[in-house]
Amino acid sequence: MHLARFTQKQIDKYNRQKYIAELEKISKNIFKMLRDTNTDSNSFYIKLESMVKKLHEKEAIRLEGEYNQKLKEYILALYEKSKNREQFNDIILNELRETEMSNLNRLQKLKNKNSYKKEKHKLLACRDDD
Repeated sequence: MHLARFTQKQIDKYNRQKYIAELEKISKNIFKMLRDTNTDSNSFYIKLESMVKKLHEKEAIRLEGEYNQKLKEYILALYEKSKNREQFNDIILNELRETEMSNLNRLQKLKNKNSYKKEKHKLLACRDDD
């Protein structure tokens, strides 16, 4: 039986991809919970806490991109906000829903901004159609 050997660079890349995938999974779950009006503050906190704990179990990595850094900051900030059980209740959660969904949408736009074509490429495409 032959065991595959991986370089440290490959292992680091794998761990980085897993960490980033976990961040994105958390953000999608947060959005789903915020969108669902049946989610109460207690279930929101419990689910968010379990996701953040799972994230902390993964080896912390240095995040290069602005999107990944801001996503991690956002998740941890929201977790800190919801930690204080006396100040985080159903009323507060309902007030935060629209704001937090907008924040998540802004983060998604930040992620997608690099995939949009540059103006010069759009102009060339329009000329080709004529």
